Amino acid sequence: MIVFSVLYPARPEGRFDQGYYRSTHIPLVRDAFAGSGLQAVDVQQGLSAGDGGPAPFVAMAHLTFESPEALQASLTGPRAAEVFADIANFTNIEPVTQVSAPQP
Repeated sequence: MIVFSVLYPARPEGRFDQGYYRSTHIPLVRDAFAGSGLQAVDVQQGLSAGDGGPAPFVAMAHLTFESPEALQASLTGPRAAEVFADIANFTNIEPVTQVSAPQP
């Protein structure tokens, strides 16, 4: 199992449409990557920092794939360009991404 995390940092000039993200972009991601090994998607909206201050991220998604190969197949597959092009429809924030694995 491998997790691909996409985090959108809070920016003063940042635009992020939570409704579009949840109702359009995430279903697109699920549909586009399901055939290449996407197993689950966990989406979260930033509320605050641990100390109660502003959230450092406006949103994050954690996509679970069956293997590193499945992740690469999705990110380079036939619908990847469609998924990446849709980002401009909900945000102008460049996401931070990370690939992770559960600790043994």
